[in-house]
Amino acid sequence: MIELRVLTSDDWVIWRELRLAALADAPYAFGSRLADWQGDGDREERWRARLEIPGSYHLVAVLDGQPVGMVSGVPGPYDGIVEIISMWVGPAARGHGVAERLVGAVEEWALRAGAGVLRLDVAPGNERAIAFYERIGLADTKEEGDLLRGGERRIVMEKVLRAR
Repeated sequence: MIELRVLTSDDWVIWRELRLAALADAPYAFGSRLADWQGDGDREERWRARLEIPGSYHLVAVLDGQPVGMVSGVPGPYDGIVEIISMWVGPAARGHGVAERLVGAVEEWALRAGAGVLRLDVAPGNERAIAFYERIGLADTKEEGDLLRGGERRIVMEKVLRAR
């Protein structure tokens, strides 16, 4: 059974463990690099601050007692928009509905917060993630996303939210 747990800054150790695993597993998927969060970047106050983004919502998925996935919802650039960031599910938990539960929980939170649009960006070539996001109703906006280190631009996707 998949259990979702809302995190606070006091849960920074759990977030740290998952975030480091995510950056090691899928470095192409994130704007941050593993090295950015290791060494001098690996500080408790930095991890806590990441979980204290004003107006944010952070979740981990627990499967068989182990944290296996993570996601954050953060206020977007305009009122009524929530952005998904730091979405990741560990390899052993993929295909078990973990990603659907995580994103679904962020959608519900966004609706409760009065948002009408859910947005995210994804690295080009991350076909598994793109297919997942399309399957759950997000579409490419055709906007120019952030520039990646290799010169490509991230794909911006969004979904209009409706109460269930």
